[in-house]
Amino acid sequence: MQIGTEVYHTLKKVIKSKYGIDATNVGDEGGFAPNLHSADEALDLLMDAIKMAGYEGRVNISLDVASSEFYKDGKYDLDFKNPNSDPSKWISGAELAKIYKGYIEKYPITSIEDPFDQDDWEAWTILRESAGVTIIGDDLTVTNPLRIKTAIEKKACNGLLLKINQIGTITESIQAAQLAQSDNWAVMVSHRSGETEDTTIADLAVALNSGIIKTGAPARTERVCKYNALLRIEHIEKDATYAGIDGFVRGNEAPKVIRK
Repeated sequence: MQIGTEVYHTLKKVIKSKYGIDATNVGDEGGFAPNLHSADEALDLLMDAIKMAGYEGRVNISLDVASSEFYKDGKYDLDFKNPNSDPSKWISGAELAKIYKGYIEKYPITSIEDPFDQDDWEAWTILRESAGVTIIGDDLTVTNPLRIKTAIEKKACNGLLLKINQIGTITESIQAAQLAQSDNWAVMVSHRSGETEDTTIADLAVALNSGIIKTGAPARTERVCKYNALLRIEHIEKDATYAGIDGFVRGNEAPKVIRK
């Protein structure tokens, strides 16, 4: 929590020093939303903030690509914000996978969420086979055991984004998590973009031994309250430890948090 908060506030300073503007725009999940032109620029800024905060080598990066938003006619439009983007420059899933692997080689990326459209199963399988990091399904799996089972059969991903109110009940959420973990997936318990101050996901992340929670930047109370709940749990449970990187799939090894 302390490291994440320091990097978050340092990032604001980096953005101001590079662009001469205050990073006051924040997205639904509390993250800064400066007017950047590419993923590379955003990742370079983040790396600068990690280094300036003194945590180089101790902080890893997780990407949420939401690629269904720029999937068009079987290809990916990286210029999707331009209403006049050139269709001849749209790329295939295999080409997009090469871009992701370039990022993995250049930056300390530990997971990529929704790298492809939810129905582009072939591209998912290609990336999972060769990436060496956790490939997380959100739009792909929608916390649904039937979709998770298909993803297991196709070897499409090795990580589950678990959203309670996406599947509907805590019971079904537990079933989804257990199914994913039975195939040695990582499980990332997640908030939603429109959030409340309910802290159930903090309890669920600990109860399921997932080791990973996605609950936004420490910008507003609906985000911070989840981190505070985790700190309270840690205070009560003296043997509790922060999983960190051990919650993720690395290479072809199961997350350490679920190894027997």
